[in-house]
Amino acid sequence: MSSVLFDAPGPKARARYRILGVVTALVIIAIVGFIVLRFAQSGQFDEKKWHLFTFPLVQQTIIQSVGATLSAFATAAVLSLVLGVFLAFGRLSDRKWISLPCYGFTELFRAIPLLILMMIFYYGLPPLGVQGITPFTAVVAGLVLYNGSVLAEVFRAGIESLPRGQSEAGYAIGLPKSAVMTNILLPQAVRSMLPVIISQLVVILKDTALGFIVTYNEILFQAKYFGSQAQYGSPIIPSAIIAGVLYVGMCLILAGIAKWLESRMRRNVKVAKVVKSEIVAIEG
Repeated sequence: MSSVLFDAPGPKARARYRILGVVTALVIIAIVGFIVLRFAQSGQFDEKKWHLFTFPLVQQTIIQSVGATLSAFATAAVLSLVLGVFLAFGRLSDRKWISLPCYGFTELFRAIPLLILMMIFYYGLPPLGVQGITPFTAVVAGLVLYNGSVLAEVFRAGIESLPRGQSEAGYAIGLPKSAVMTNILLPQAVRSMLPVIISQLVVILKDTALGFIVTYNEILFQAKYFGSQAQYGSPIIPSAIIAGVLYVGMCLILAGIAKWLESRMRRNVKVAKVVKSEIVAIEG
């Protein structure tokens, strides 16, 4: 069978794809094998470099750093979503005194690098007389301002991509624009833009690693500290491997939750359509 966009590959094309797949897999295996070999030759797998991570106190510290990372991520993710929705609604407002400031706010904080934002909050505000800025506050504030501005564009694009009939139907039954936005447009925009939203949440999770610049006690900060212990052979690579495994594991868990949520939302939509069709059939 042929697809709408392209013809199905023939026997030669499928054979060529298999060969390319095998060659690609062999190249990846060779690269990984070379890296592992170089690690082994340089002594990165020696017991001395890994002995540090067998201590219960070190393991407890790593667990605490994971908790600190997840705490910053959860707080920043929720606040970024809220800020993104408000900025998106502001940008779509018919009042210029609302839309223009939201536009300027979004463009400004999308353009400033996240690391600079964190450093401004932690190192720049205290000399100006602003006290009480903790590393956690600096990390979360930077994440919220940057990712909230990015998510605002995601929500705005999702809302504007919907057919005009959706909003016109709401206005036709007398709903105000705020109700049309929150009850009709936003749920559909979130459903259609869910993969992009989840991708940005993964970015938030990974960007918590920048908190080590402002001495926030997260995974990378602890990995950097453990990697500098000279009495254990300065296990920089083992520390980086452990930190990488933790980050990959958390990102995979978040991606799994996102897939489950997406499938559940699609199932709810299908159920709603079935119920609607049954009601129409009964009334007919």
